[in-house]
Amino acid sequence: MTNIHLVLKDVSYVLPNGRTLFSDLHEQFDGRPTGLVGRNGVGKTVLARILAGLLPASTGQCQCSGNVHYLAQQVVHLDGFTVADLAGVKHTLDALARIESGSTAAEDFDAVGDQWELPQRLRHELERHHLGHHDIETPARSLSGGEAMRVSLIRAMLSGADFLILDEPSNHLDRPNRQALIEQLRCWPRGLIVVSHDRKLLGSMDRIVELSSRGLNSYGGNYAFYAEARAHERQAALQNLNEHKLERQRQEHLMHNQRERQEKRQARGKQNGREANQAKILLGRQKERSEITSGVLHQKQTATRTQLQQRVREAAQQVEAESQISLHEVPITRTVKRRVAELKGVALPFITGATRTVSLLLSGQQRIGVVGPNGCGKSTLLRLLAGRLEPMTGLVEVLPGSAYLDQRLENLDAEKTVLEQLQLANPTATEGDLRMRLVHLGIDAQKIDTPSGSLSGGERLKGALACILYAESPPQLLLLDEPNNHLDLPSMEALEIMLRSYQGTLVVVSHDDSFLGNIALTDRLLATEQGWRLEPV
Repeated sequence: MTNIHLVLKDVSYVLPNGRTLFSDLHEQFDGRPTGLVGRNGVGKTVLARILAGLLPASTGQCQCSGNVHYLAQQVVHLDGFTVADLAGVKHTLDALARIESGSTAAEDFDAVGDQWELPQRLRHELERHHLGHHDIETPARSLSGGEAMRVSLIRAMLSGADFLILDEPSNHLDRPNRQALIEQLRCWPRGLIVVSHDRKLLGSMDRIVELSSRGLNSYGGNYAFYAEARAHERQAALQNLNEHKLERQRQEHLMHNQRERQEKRQARGKQNGREANQAKILLGRQKERSEITSGVLHQKQTATRTQLQQRVREAAQQVEAESQISLHEVPITRTVKRRVAELKGVALPFITGATRTVSLLLSGQQRIGVVGPNGCGKSTLLRLLAGRLEPMTGLVEVLPGSAYLDQRLENLDAEKTVLEQLQLANPTATEGDLRMRLVHLGIDAQKIDTPSGSLSGGERLKGALACILYAESPPQLLLLDEPNNHLDLPSMEALEIMLRSYQGTLVVVSHDDSFLGNIALTDRLLATEQGWRLEPV
């Protein structure tokens, strides 16, 4: 393990629009489990892809002592893909099947290598991860987001890589599987880098590395150690900044007094010269000496002021620019308790077991948190309410005026900018107002005009939320599927504040108990072994 390393040497990355995302990064990653943290849009995923060898740095080098397996934030769902494809074993399994059918082709034996027991190993892993009800031919699109992530994690664990780089691996996982992931990673024997905002997962790391506008900074402990160290750093940086500001203020006061004394001396000299009736040549020399003295004083004070301002700027640079994230209140008129949506004897597609059928009545001002294990039908239920799926049986009735945000952000066009899409959603608002709202969301002013497909996961989520919440006609029914995935902590807190003030009907799926506890739910819809159960909070 001591020989495993990933080394960054003077690494920089410049975006296609010419903006420098980060520069001059120097760091060494060894066998210690490491959490990579930072604000949305700072470049964590780009850096992870550079470390994995999937993206070349603009300048500098990334050196690795072995092979790397990278797990992306979003698990790809494509028609025709199966569990075997997601697990990364389709090619090997196909070669093994051909050999069992009599093939003697060298390429088939090369593809299998020493993995003759791969089918049994894969079956064991699926059962161990509570996915035994799926087989290798199960269509990938029929999996829930959490199930697809768990299959992709199986692929990572079977990869035999010297380094695993996992980008937000706990997204979409329910509580038991998040804990199982932590236990899995504790047993991983080689290099590990986890990009995450999940504080519990980061708490299991041995080291935290933060990417910020100042570069990379390493903290030799878990998330709790990092959080305490960062709090001390911020306090010290703020104190240093305040001290330099006070010194600048004190020096400005002293320089003001110097100028006043100089002006009084000059005034007295002119008055004395007139009263003494001195020769013009002497008065001229006296005036010249006075002007020279004033010029010298002005130069000295200008130099002092420049030096003081530079010290304040340098101190301010040590205080990371953490702009306040805010969501504007959605102007929904409080509705009476009328029927907003109803499911009557609905059978959910793709779902088996007790949660396959559901009946549900939604009324105005109701705020429901949908809770349950991966694969029980939570996302399918939201897709039915949103009109994206048809029920196997039963009736779905939803009043007009609903909006749906799915896990894969399908309402966001990757080719268009967030601003363009927000203007389509709200054509009567001014461009300045829409830009201001996006900046308040924490989307950098330059990125507002960038195709949304090139934004970070957290920035795309904010953009998708903006197009729903800031539409010309805000939704009366808001359907959110794990909306806090990919968000950094300040953005999550802003989302919680906004949702607490939302006056329409809310249905939200989440595995984050803290998040659900902070958005003023009226009910929880629980997926149990006996079926769906609605309980007041």
